[in-house]
Amino acid sequence: MRVTLKVWRQASTDAEGRLVTYDVDDVSPDMSFLEMLDVLNERLILDGEDPVAFDSDCREGICGMCGLMINGEAHGPQVTTTCQLHMRSFADGDTITIEPWRATAFPVLKDLVVDRSAFDRIIQAGGFVSVNTGAAPDAHAVLVPKDDVDQAFAAAACIGCGACVAACPNASGMLFMGAKVTHLGLLPQGQPERDHRVVAMVAQHDAEGFGGCTNIGECAAACPKEIPMDVISWLNKDLRTAMRHHH
Repeated sequence: MRVTLKVWRQASTDAEGRLVTYDVDDVSPDMSFLEMLDVLNERLILDGEDPVAFDSDCREGICGMCGLMINGEAHGPQVTTTCQLHMRSFADGDTITIEPWRATAFPVLKDLVVDRSAFDRIIQAGGFVSVNTGAAPDAHAVLVPKDDVDQAFAAAACIGCGACVAACPNASGMLFMGAKVTHLGLLPQGQPERDHRVVAMVAQHDAEGFGGCTNIGECAAACPKEIPMDVISWLNKDLRTAMRHHH
């Protein structure tokens, strides 16, 4: 395969960015998208040019580091992480535009790398439990309804990649935040701080510059872990309850 890439190049957060065109030959359909970028970078290094900066770590669809906008879609044309997207999803001769996540709360550091520490600060605000659970209890020591367990487990699958923010026209982080609130709010260990958690996390979300949710649904459609929009409803319900308790 031969593909033409239009890659966003930006030297730093304060620098002007632009799309730069590269032709990449001898691309195997079995390559992952990141392996194709590795091939491009090897060529750039040999030519004495600055390689394209992009994030990756596990390359197994687990860590969420590899997020890219590919032809205007978060993670590309398949509902998966970028590292698990393969070049067989494209045709020989295709032109592929590659950009970083676009959100005020995710400033570009260099090229395709963005600063997602806003997510970390949301977690620090309330996405934890501080109750001392001691040693690991027996599995049946605390009874939790099966439906709650299943819903909490599904919400806990969120890897914090930021695709929901990138796909949302409002750049909202509500799906990410809803997943964390739902996960902890359904479990007994998450109850003592339930009200404080949702109020603190929503306040931090807004302070970071994320937009509001208008229920468009692009977040859930782009999520590689298929987190449902139900978690946003759960978050809103918890927030209303917490505000009633506060007042």
